Amino acid sequence: MNSRRSALIGLVAIAALALTGCSGGSGSAGTTDGGGDAEASFSDVSIIVPADPGGGWDQTGRAISKVITDEKIVGTAAVTNVGGAGGTIGLAQLANVTDPATLMVNGLVMVGAIETNGSEVRLEDTTPIARLTDEALVVVVPADSEYENLQDLVEDIVDKGKDITVTGGSAGGADHILAGLMLEAAGLEGAEIPEKLNYTPNAGGGEAVSLIIGGKVAAGISGVAEFQQHIEKGTMRALAVSGAEPVDMLPEVPTITEAGYDVVLTNWRGVIAPGDISDAERAELERIVTEMHDTQAWQSELETKGWADAFLVGDELDAFVEESITDVTGTLKNIGLI
Repeated sequence: MNSRRSALIGLVAIAALALTGCSGGSGSAGTTDGGGDAEASFSDVSIIVPADPGGGWDQTGRAISKVITDEKIVGTAAVTNVGGAGGTIGLAQLANVTDPATLMVNGLVMVGAIETNGSEVRLEDTTPIARLTDEALVVVVPADSEYENLQDLVEDIVDKGKDITVTGGSAGGADHILAGLMLEAAGLEGAEIPEKLNYTPNAGGGEAVSLIIGGKVAAGISGVAEFQQHIEKGTMRALAVSGAEPVDMLPEVPTITEAGYDVVLTNWRGVIAPGDISDAERAELERIVTEMHDTQAWQSELETKGWADAFLVGDELDAFVEESITDVTGTLKNIGLI
């Protein structure tokens, strides 16, 4: 049995397309005393969600937009969805954005997708702004599934291989990685894992929900918040959650470890900005996101959606993103996904 494997997932990313500033543009810059860097002030922001509507990134981007406008931190925060390829299509678009008042949602998913899609634009080419949330994943099956527990599902995949289809988010993302880690914990190694795993990726949560409820796939993996309402309605059945402890939203559902597989994986999400912004512009975006984080409205969003508060900015964030890239890349190699 492999030792407990932990991975932070999620891909931290908030992308904004346009910002208006005090002097007629997206942002205004006032010269500091002594000829230093100009101060930046953004009255509006644009938010890029690099996924189709309905998934965790979309929920995150729209929650951010709602809070920062309702709390009058900015005037407007338009959300644009640019789905596909685990966020790397949106990431490529961000590379061409000239407006510094732009945030894009990202997280661990994007870290893996960059590797599996061979993206020319990388997280290292962007400006990290904040890590916001951390969330356990949940493994579900259709309500009438033959699988009574996680062991039934995993053993059937090991036995029947690609006859058993699992759906989730983007290839190389948190959901895909979790599926691979469970098979690794079940005894498969290296190339055996992709040979057995029939994983169908989706650009947004809505498509995965349709496949699962419609019985088109054997199982699905996503963030707890994305599947919770369907579990509560009885159209999906939860087999296990991926955190170290059970989650409050699904208290009766065991962890994957409790179900017999030594795997712990959570998905982080945050926001990034274009890579060529100034220090002053980064500081202004950090101010906006920090002010949002400190509101009761944002704390209520975290509680409602079951997201853990994982707020991080500055040098500690830079170090975290660097470490996440190294860890996720290594995990993808170990389980044969790259």
